[in-house]
Amino acid sequence: MPRWAMVIDLDKCTGCQACVIACKAENNIPFVSPEQAAMGRTISWMEIIPIVEGEYPRVRVRYIPRPCMQCDNPPCTKVCPVYATFKNEEGLVAQIYPRCIGCRYCTAACPYTVKYFNWYAPQWPAEMRACLNPDVSTRPKGVVEKCTFCHHRLQKAKEKARAEQRELREGDYVPACVQSCPAGAMFFGDLDDPMSTVAQLARSARAFRLLDDLGTEPKVIYLSEGEWYGPRKRA
Repeated sequence: MPRWAMVIDLDKCTGCQACVIACKAENNIPFVSPEQAAMGRTISWMEIIPIVEGEYPRVRVRYIPRPCMQCDNPPCTKVCPVYATFKNEEGLVAQIYPRCIGCRYCTAACPYTVKYFNWYAPQWPAEMRACLNPDVSTRPKGVVEKCTFCHHRLQKAKEKARAEQRELREGDYVPACVQSCPAGAMFFGDLDDPMSTVAQLARSARAFRLLDDLGTEPKVIYLSEGEWYGPRKRA
């Protein structure tokens, strides 16, 4: 059984936010009004975190793309009283939206703040409704939503491989954010396959994980940029 993971090379990321827009379009993420945004109610499954270093005029900005970490030891699944968020057999932390009661325990438990509560019934401008992805549900008011590594794409890849009577190959299943990155900074694949690109990059001396000391065992792995190194741990 594969263990899906993502590697992000911070030395290549330009902060263009193509991954953010691709994620929103692919997963029917609702628009947020300025009034809702002012109250901290934005919804963005993929975010670009800017890190500003130095003082003017010597200022440098670094970027960290942050999807759901898809932890191997996810704290969010341990606190959900109705099992609406769970870790499936392929290691993805999934959400069962009809089961969610909106208690937001999972949101409080997530140290990466990648879960979002839907405060209102989602609405899209008339000209955007035809652009909604029919393969992805639209989440109602009162549920928690988050990145799923575009799980619906995995189902399509499995169906295609089954129709062709073969196993899944590397590159068959790629999330929208990885596909859209113009700099080629994002990689996706099976972490348990030693020959996969993701597994090889995860063994790099540049590899590190966010808040790895918390024991969440995230499957989003970063490659450090230049002279800036985070806490490193090999997969």
